[in-house]
Parts: sequence; structure tokens; C-alpha cells
Amino acid sequence: MQSNRSNAMTDGSFDRSLNQFGFATVILCILTGFAAALFPLDAPAGANATDTERLAWLAENMGSFVAGWVNQIVAMLSLSGFFLAIALRARHVAPLRVILAVGAVAMATMAFAIPKFMAVWTIPMLTEASLAGGSGSAMAETLLPLLNVSIPFSLYTSFDYLGFWLYAIFAVLMMGAVDREDKPSTIAAVSLGLFGLGFHVALILLLTRVIGAPDIELVFGITVIPLLCLLIAMLITFQRDRAPLNNSMPR
Repeated sequence: MQSNRSNAMTDGSFDRSLNQFGFATVILCILTGFAAALFPLDAPAGANATDTERLAWLAENMGSFVAGWVNQIVAMLSLSGFFLAIALRARHVAPLRVILAVGAVAMATMAFAIPKFMAVWTIPMLTEASLAGGSGSAMAETLLPLLNVSIPFSLYTSFDYLGFWLYAIFAVLMMGAVDREDKPSTIAAVSLGLFGLGFHVALILLLTRVIGAPDIELVFGITVIPLLCLLIAMLITFQRDRAPLNNSMPR
């Protein structure tokens, strides 16, 4: 009896810490979202910029470019932590789904980390090498187009879309495991379903050539919109559940 009570108290303490962590990740996601508006992630012309225009823009704006992608790294880690908190809240309800969902988030984090690290490490050095015109300039001029951050079929953006696909797998796994005890929780479950299923519908449309490369950013961007509702709903839920509960069993 004493052991069961001790386990319940420990579990309740972990839940409160988990909710505090989840609350902090939502705040970080919101802050980095606002910060993203301050830093450019690519040349103004985006996918329409020529390699020469992008190189010239990178040379003049390297500091803000790197700052923007460092902010993206923080945003990505915050979002992965946010998804981790959602998954672990359901560990008693659907343990197998949680294990699979956590694995999907871990792989997504790695998929996102690779191109974003290249943005702050590789692209600046390739830019310097290309401008210097030395022995490495030919290789730099070849690699820079492969790391174009706007064209949807570049090596760089392919990793980003892979990361979002793994996030969508997480969402499909968790949409039925999230409790629906109140309105925010129900909104969270529905938002996960809309994102996870919507992304896969968009992926099928792409693979069947219903949509083409010019439509990728718009179509897949629309599927991400439910995540905004998810953030707000879980912000309310985390805030409610992160405070200690007096005179009651821990959640």
C-alpha cells in the first residue's frame, strides 16, 4: 500500500515536471516564431533567385542569415520537446504508441538538425570559398545550389520535408491517444489529426503528380496550420496541469 502511494506520488511529480517542461517548450515555440520574422532565411527572391544573386546576398547578409537559422534550430528543438511532452502524457494510456511516437520525433529532430547545421556551418564556408576564388571555389560553387534553402527539391529542403513527414507520423500515432477530458484537450487531438492526416494527403497528391514542385510550399504549408491551434490548446493544458494539486491524487 505504502509502495503504491509512493509510486503515485513519484508519478505525479513527474507529470508536473513534464507539464512545466511542455509549457516552457510552447513559450519557446511562440518566441522563436516571432523572432523568425526579424531574420531572413534566404535571398528576397527566394526560389527565383539565381545562384549569383544568392551568393551576393549571402556575402552581404551572412550574419543575419546565420542568426535566422540558429533561431530555427532553437525553434525545431522546442517543437520536438513539445511533441515529446505530448507523447509522454499518454504513456499510461497507449504505451506502444508513445514508444513509436517518441522514435518518430527523435528521427525528425535528426532530419531537421542536419540541414540547419549545414546552414550555420557549411553554407557560410562555401560562400567564403566561392568568393575567394581559390582551390576550393569550384567545389563550393557546385555544392551551394544543392543546399538551396528555398527550392523544394534541393538536398537541403528534402531533409526538412522528411522531418515534417516524421512529425506527421507522430501526429497520426498520437491523435487517438490524447485524452479528451475537456475542450482544449479535444482541440489538441483534432489538431494532431488534421496535421498528420493532412500532411499525408498532401504527400499522396505530390507522389501521384496531382500537385507539382511550384505548389509544394503552399500545399504543405497549409497542412501545418493546425499546429498553431495545437500549441494554444496545449499551452492551456500544460498551464492547468503544471501546478501541484493539493489534497488530491496526482494526475
